[in-house]
Amino acid sequence: MSIVADVASSYDTLRLERGSHRDVFCLPALSTQVAEARRRLRTLLSEWDVDEDMCSDATLVLSELFTNAVRYSDSEKIVCGLRLTREALRLEVADEGGGTTEPCTREAASDEEGGRGLLLVGALSRKWGVHPCTDGRGRAVWAVLARRTGAW
Repeated sequence: MSIVADVASSYDTLRLERGSHRDVFCLPALSTQVAEARRRLRTLLSEWDVDEDMCSDATLVLSELFTNAVRYSDSEKIVCGLRLTREALRLEVADEGGGTTEPCTREAASDEEGGRGLLLVGALSRKWGVHPCTDGRGRAVWAVLARRTGAW
């Protein structure tokens, strides 16, 4: 099973309640595609009437997850899945594997330009984690962002 099918099937098994939305899209695993992933997310969230604060937080989280998938895996494509409910937004970014390390937060030195991405993900998300893709190749990093009270 491809990672596109893997992420899509995990989202297809979720029953959508009234007012919920989901989408899955695939992009080349190139750093130049991070902006396209952000654009697609913002477009979808705007169509779904998500407030600007959550849209900004989700865009930053997706950007970090997508960038890590490009940087730390040997993938040709990256799959992004999202599911919006009344309570939360779940983002998932799957790669095709080849990474040598498991994504985890780390302490970056004050003079380092990078190394804080997953700290940001953790600060903006209710929870986040990693799971292997069902075909044994690749992994998906996911994050859940809480909807603000009165969002609908």
